[in-house]
Amino acid sequence: MKNRILSAAVIVSVLAASCSSQRAITTAGGSKGLKDYYNNFFPIGVAVGPRNLAGDEAQLILREFNSLTAENAMKMGPIHPQEDNYYWRDADSIVSFAQNHGLKVRGHNLCWHSQAPSWMFTDKEGKTVSKEVLLQRLKDHITTVVNRYKGKLYAWDVVNEAISDKPDEYLRNSDWLKIIGEEYIAKSFQFAHEADPNAMLFYNDYNEISPVKREKIYRLVKGLKDAGVPVHGIGLQGHWAVNEPSRGQLDSTIKRFADLGLKVQITELDISVYPKEHDARQRKSADADTTFSPQKEQQQLEVYKMSFDVFRKYRNVINGVTFWNISDRNSWLDNFPVRNRKDYPLLFDRHLKPKKVYQEVVKF
Repeated sequence: MKNRILSAAVIVSVLAASCSSQRAITTAGGSKGLKDYYNNFFPIGVAVGPRNLAGDEAQLILREFNSLTAENAMKMGPIHPQEDNYYWRDADSIVSFAQNHGLKVRGHNLCWHSQAPSWMFTDKEGKTVSKEVLLQRLKDHITTVVNRYKGKLYAWDVVNEAISDKPDEYLRNSDWLKIIGEEYIAKSFQFAHEADPNAMLFYNDYNEISPVKREKIYRLVKGLKDAGVPVHGIGLQGHWAVNEPSRGQLDSTIKRFADLGLKVQITELDISVYPKEHDARQRKSADADTTFSPQKEQQQLEVYKMSFDVFRKYRNVINGVTFWNISDRNSWLDNFPVRNRKDYPLLFDRHLKPKKVYQEVVKF
């Protein structure tokens, strides 16, 4: 999903602070965190950037989570901005932090229609490249990135959001599809598997609880599996809200994908306190009230509680749950679908304190 980009100066200062304090960080008071409550179920992860790896956020990460996902740093555009230039620093800092503190790492992601650099699809004259050229560039990118972190990352979101949101359209009409055709998806998994045969490889998408989109995702992954493509799991992003999903929606979704015999992960979990909207829009007068009211809190609590009830039910299928951002201090939902509308989608408040919903998630 789209996120704010920090200035180079801010990144440099954060990294410096991280390096000086990284090894001194310990879990706060030895108290139990989410990872401990769910130790017998599945890893509990969180999406981070370099800015989160020092200070109070780092303390919270180490107390509550045992898996990290790079929020932006491993996406194609940020990590490979020019054909002959890879930018490793941010991704390296996340992997180093994880290794220093014994955390697992998921890679996110290798092929996506968004945040892909324009040079990937054009030649030096600005003309669209051939299928053969783009496939080679895709292979080079995946091979280089996966090889750099081989043995340090246990899983990758290989292809992200390839399914169209349009009910009458199967695959998203991306540059990947237009130039290469549908085989770019299978090739991406093939390239990733060749680079690291031990990594778990996921297809990752959102709005997975929609019956229409669910079946398209199922069709895609089943086709890959039947063709012998090395796909090992399905990532359900879990960008939900106080009005969805219902217990029936969520249960039937996980059961449907479990029927494929693959693992399932909840990869980008957050629950907005506003009713779900799927497209960005202009601000309206009704958006003025951004207080985290008792009503919003209760509605969110009920959806989170239900969701984790279902996750635990499918403990033999689900092998990871990852939150998208650490706390209500910062969330991509503060700018989507309405820019500068404060949201409160996570288990920790802006002061990094557990909200009431936290107790409902760990009470079982």
